[in-house]
Amino acid sequence: MATLSVIVPMLNEAAALPVLGTQLAALAAQGTEVIVVDGGSSDGSADRAEQMAQHMGFAVVRSARGRAVQMNGGAARARGDVLLFLHADTRLPAAAPALLTALDAQAVAWGRFDVTIEGRPAMLKVVAVLMNWRSRITGIATGDQAIFMTRKAFDAVGGFPVQPLMEDIEITSRLRRLARPVCLAERVTTSGRRWEQRGVWRTIVLMWRLRWAYWRGVPASDIAKAYR
Repeated sequence: MATLSVIVPMLNEAAALPVLGTQLAALAAQGTEVIVVDGGSSDGSADRAEQMAQHMGFAVVRSARGRAVQMNGGAARARGDVLLFLHADTRLPAAAPALLTALDAQAVAWGRFDVTIEGRPAMLKVVAVLMNWRSRITGIATGDQAIFMTRKAFDAVGGFPVQPLMEDIEITSRLRRLARPVCLAERVTTSGRRWEQRGVWRTIVLMWRLRWAYWRGVPASDIAKAYR
């Protein structure tokens, strides 16, 4: 049976820590290695997470800022056969550890979960359906879908590219050259705060425009400026 490591990049997530900590403690209690990688939070997240980690069974490390840098740093410390990269505002289904440790590493290189987006706008349900559908067709996944991969696959593609945005699109594009993803129907639940803050339709249009620019070869640094 494979072993699982969950790596959580974090930046200024003090508000999310109570729910996140409960989830990570439950994972650790099941024997999952959990590594939280803080990228220089200014809201006390790292200190609070370290306090929680002392009695909740997960590890906290500090890193330079940048989601790709943080995830690569967590992966370098991880000991699991399967690496799962979890956003701080995303919750895994209860069955996730059992599903992933039961994977046949010879047959499955990588994959992701279906996603549900939590929030008030009814349109978020449609956004989630479209994300899941698009991912199945294209073989590309986003970080909101809790991307997982074997250690062998992670090393084969050189880890996450160190770029300010679209690191999830880029690594899954590289992974797709190794194998098609396993698209698990079990759902993670992620926060809809990004859509609520910017407006659902505005965010949809923005993200499609940025992805289209990335696929056309626009540098990730320029795309990150447009996103901000």
